[in-house]
Amino acid sequence: MVQVLSSRVLVRPTDPERSLVFYRDVLGLEIYREFATGDHGERGTVFFLGGGFLELSGRSVPPETPAAPELRLWLQVPDVHAAHRELAARGADVLREPVREPWGLIEMWVRDPDGLRIAVVEVPADHPLRFRG
Repeated sequence: MVQVLSSRVLVRPTDPERSLVFYRDVLGLEIYREFATGDHGERGTVFFLGGGFLELSGRSVPPETPAAPELRLWLQVPDVHAAHRELAARGADVLREPVREPWGLIEMWVRDPDGLRIAVVEVPADHPLRFRG
């Protein structure tokens, strides 16, 4: 098995500045580091993402026919209802308010400026994910 020391999700936004504002100011993610990408003088930004990182760098071209990206982000928070209030107040595109799912998690869904769907999830105290077997 390959030893993995770190990991991150790479996102290539169509408008890097707009996405930077979304992840930094709307989602409220903390910046880990910023760097020059070499792409037309643009900068990349890496955000803390719980136990991993989210990197915005480079630029993608919008597809001719919009399609929802297959990638989804899953962000666990301590209180999804408080996160919903905070994100809605910051202008996040809330696709669905918090709902307790049949599998026991409380999930809400938002989307980033390029349509990337983000699950914001609370794991209730009585959920099996809270216990290690």
